[in-house]
Amino acid sequence: MSLSYLESLEFLYGLQQHGIKLDLETSQAMLARLGGPQDHYHTLHVGGTNGKGSTAAMVAAVLRAAGWRVGLYTSPHLLDFRERICVSGVPIAEDAVAELTGRLRDVQSSLRPTFFEFTTAMALQHFSDMAVDVAVVEVGMGGRFDATNVIVPLVSVITNVALDHQQYLGQTVEAIAFEKAGIIKPRVPVVTGRLCPEAAEVAERVAAERVAPVYRLNSAFAVKSQTSDAFRYDGIRASYRSLSCPLLGVHQLDNAACALAVVELAAMRGLSMSEDTVRAGLATVSWEGRLEFVERHPAVLLDGAHNPAAARVVEAFVSSYRARHPDCRVILVLGMMRDKDRKGFLRILLPVANELVLTQAQVPRAASVEELSASLEAGEMPVHLAPLPAEALALARRLASSQDLICVTGSLMLVGEVKALLRGCGLSPIRG
Repeated sequence: MSLSYLESLEFLYGLQQHGIKLDLETSQAMLARLGGPQDHYHTLHVGGTNGKGSTAAMVAAVLRAAGWRVGLYTSPHLLDFRERICVSGVPIAEDAVAELTGRLRDVQSSLRPTFFEFTTAMALQHFSDMAVDVAVVEVGMGGRFDATNVIVPLVSVITNVALDHQQYLGQTVEAIAFEKAGIIKPRVPVVTGRLCPEAAEVAERVAAERVAPVYRLNSAFAVKSQTSDAFRYDGIRASYRSLSCPLLGVHQLDNAACALAVVELAAMRGLSMSEDTVRAGLATVSWEGRLEFVERHPAVLLDGAHNPAAARVVEAFVSSYRARHPDCRVILVLGMMRDKDRKGFLRILLPVANELVLTQAQVPRAASVEELSASLEAGEMPVHLAPLPAEALALARRLASSQDLICVTGSLMLVGEVKALLRGCGLSPIRG
């Protein structure tokens, strides 16, 4: 029996009851039953704690500008499940989701795949169906046992390593680095971003064991500038001056450097491109919900940061914004998942805020406003509780004057809900 798109989403949503599994057996079995679709095109694998989505988007944009037919698989989505699986910048069609859900449901048998295992198989099959030349695949969590680790890419990249998902990946940076380094394949080049010494040592040890050449940021390649408006890339072989990227934040320079190193290495392995296409791709890249201004007067800034390392990026950007706008007050609208380091996150961001509005995304994993409030030190600043994101945004607007900044952060789920409110549209039922 064929499924409708909504029935497919209901089925996918139901798979979340299977939780998270740390093994590759189910993914390997599903893809084997589908005939190994991931072997029908080139792949590039993008891992790391933060920045991997932006890096993947940059790589895909440059490859598209070069004329290649490009698949892009990322997670989570902001508004619509279909955002996760794109070909040449176009999200998967609703009828393709329905058809693939039916096809994969027929082959899963007794495998009991998780939501992410199923959707990863869906993406890899869709890319085969659409005859892509190359797929840029973002790791979901970790790397070693992530469902995406069934591919053998042309190039792998680890953007950075920080504490996150400790209940699954380990309690130390070294343990998490080992999980991230699990995407390194024998003799497949790996690009590494700004890794702390402990993480770099682990990644390089794993790469040496697998005879995988390592290309390190600020060693094999580098960028020079303080803004993403005009920067220079000195790469493995290529050198480009006066590049620009519309994504905001100094941290995007690291992501751009990693993306360009990946592109260089991919070109050496057959995915050729010109300097003009590199420039065009970078200049047109889009990645929603990351230091994204969606309104002015007052300014409304959205960022899906959800761990202390990402909070430092937001803090640096907001501090720079305040320096340029000395009359600006900052109203922080915050919602986080229950399993995140709320105290660590707040400790970094609160010093740049004047008022705090606590809210919660409408998903079971979200921390309640009471739980968030309990993470605060007494008397830090005026705190307002608004459990519904619509209430929180309305309250922040009432608190703000035209020159102020409203910063919505703490969770991509929250950012997605706020974007849906601003657009006056509904959300996909799948919010995993």
